Amino acid sequence: MSVADLASRLTRRSRSNFYYAFLTLPRPRREALYAVYAFCRTVDDIADLGVDGIADPAAQHAALTVWRRDIARCYEAGEQPVHPIARQLAAGVRAYGIPREALEAIIDGVEMDVEGAAFETAEELYPYCYRVASAVGLCCIEIFGYSDPRARQYAVDLGQALQLTNILRDVGADARGGRVYLPREDLRAFGVTVDGLRAGRYDDAFVALMAHGAARAREFYRRAEDSFPRADARSLVPARIMGAIYASLLDEIEARRFRVFGDRITVPTRRKVAIALRCWAGARLRSPRRRAA
Repeated sequence: MSVADLASRLTRRSRSNFYYAFLTLPRPRREALYAVYAFCRTVDDIADLGVDGIADPAAQHAALTVWRRDIARCYEAGEQPVHPIARQLAAGVRAYGIPREALEAIIDGVEMDVEGAAFETAEELYPYCYRVASAVGLCCIEIFGYSDPRARQYAVDLGQALQLTNILRDVGADARGGRVYLPREDLRAFGVTVDGLRAGRYDDAFVALMAHGAARAREFYRRAEDSFPRADARSLVPARIMGAIYASLLDEIEARRFRVFGDRITVPTRRKVAIALRCWAGARLRSPRRRAA
């Protein structure tokens, strides 16, 4: 079984929102996306699961250093990455020009998690969101293809929106795991404590805090919409699908009045498929016929 097939199975098993976006792509681009996704999942697991199941920061940093070397090999003539996922990623680099700085930024974001980063302000949080989400988008749009350079700003803004949505959904589980991504100044402003998040304390103060965070995420969805390059509507359909699914997730979180301390809130599969079909059909109907970049 190829690495691409393994990555595809990993994506399906995880029920990732990425999977429904990838379905619209031709196979070569889809395989490159699977390699990016598998890379992200693998390095993220170093922070979440540790090395050999042990959360030892020194070992985790060492493992990430090994990945940095493999990423470097993807761009060096005559070099062959060691990890099979990195070898598949190298094929995507050659075919689609996936930017090295974006892959390295993803590792930087994972290292922030290993170090237990906390954020005093939203302005401090945004660079983290860039590394763990916007950088992924910058890899993806090279594979999708685009002609308008505004696509890069679109990827950055959409990545921020998606990660802020993730933070709201997972705030309870993250807090119990020792990570609180919500800015500390927001916690103080709304009278919510880290201990309260760990305990799953649901009250009016928590609802107000989450509504404030949801408004921040909505602002980035709006920015992404404003920067979306209409000329590239067809090639960027997968990104549109991702944005629409996550916006629907935020709708669901708000509809439940931010009751996120119980079962993990998700978008039903049927709705994800409907969103994917709607985005695909909309791009074909509204944009002129052209070949993807």
